[in-house]
Amino acid sequence: MKRDMKSLLNPALQNIATYKVEGGQYAEIKLNQNESPFDVPMWLKEEIIEEFIKESWNRYPDILPYRGMKAYAEFLGISPDSVMMSNGSNEMLYTIFLASLGPGRKILIPDPSFSLYEKIALLLQSRIVRVPMLPDLEFDTEAILRTAHDEEVDIIVISTPNNPTSKSLSFEEVRLIAESSDAIVLVDEAYIEFSRQRSILELIDTLPNLVVLRTMSKALALAGIRIGFALSNPLLMAELAKPKIPFASSRLAEITLTRVLANYSLVTDAVSFILHEREKLSAALSSIQGIQLMESDTNFLIIRVSDASAVFQHLCNEGILVRNVSGYHLMENCLRFNVGLVEENQRLIEKLCAL
Repeated sequence: MKRDMKSLLNPALQNIATYKVEGGQYAEIKLNQNESPFDVPMWLKEEIIEEFIKESWNRYPDILPYRGMKAYAEFLGISPDSVMMSNGSNEMLYTIFLASLGPGRKILIPDPSFSLYEKIALLLQSRIVRVPMLPDLEFDTEAILRTAHDEEVDIIVISTPNNPTSKSLSFEEVRLIAESSDAIVLVDEAYIEFSRQRSILELIDTLPNLVVLRTMSKALALAGIRIGFALSNPLLMAELAKPKIPFASSRLAEITLTRVLANYSLVTDAVSFILHEREKLSAALSSIQGIQLMESDTNFLIIRVSDASAVFQHLCNEGILVRNVSGYHLMENCLRFNVGLVEENQRLIEKLCAL
């Protein structure tokens, strides 16, 4: 009798679900994945493709994307030895967790937070230590400090601004957590360009246990190209890089990154627009009866309604795709949607007003 195939697989898979996006990834108005509403302009795409065509497609790229890492290091004003580029920040998360977790090791995750943290930790058979957010979805800094000490955790991962709650820790709170702990402190700054708070990046050479994660998928509008970065002091980075998949970043990604960084005014203009529209959206939502709005420090907003599933379906029927985040701890009947173009935001408000 043949063995059950599941018995041959990692037993942790029994506790892990396949990632999916409710409602799909296509709609007339798509606001469910925290993307930029602006695509890279055609003239810049043409420059990128013109350069990429000259590359040898039959040859492997560099083992690591050194050109891209050097370009981003120069942009940030830090050492190239402090930079690791990946095929999206998700790949960087897998790399860092492979380097720091394993059976019996402990990871502290504020709850709720980005679901991939827990998924990778479970896959690596590590113990997850959850620290609940406060009832208003703000971070409980005191509880994070206390729990990290009491549980002697090996790594603390903090998404700030946080997905899905839209809340942030202050610069001083992040520094306190990193200074007070012997654990690796991974600070995911996927949404930092939209934040009122200061980046912790300037302390990577001061705090030996600090790692900062960045993505080009949000403010830089490159979600389809897949570019992410880890930033840390060179000694720690050299160790974290050991599990890194070689040849994972394409030459196209490197060329795209360098061209976008050279035209960064496109990013700053887009961020300015999004922040302006975020305030307009917030004001409009605050005036709608039956909607509770959470203050946002990101490019997306969180609202609580009486029946999130019904509102989600109503918006879907109207061609508007948002994210139902009710399954997260403390977020019952909550919906999440990123800031879109002016007319998209207006349509969303009109449909919510009509409920």
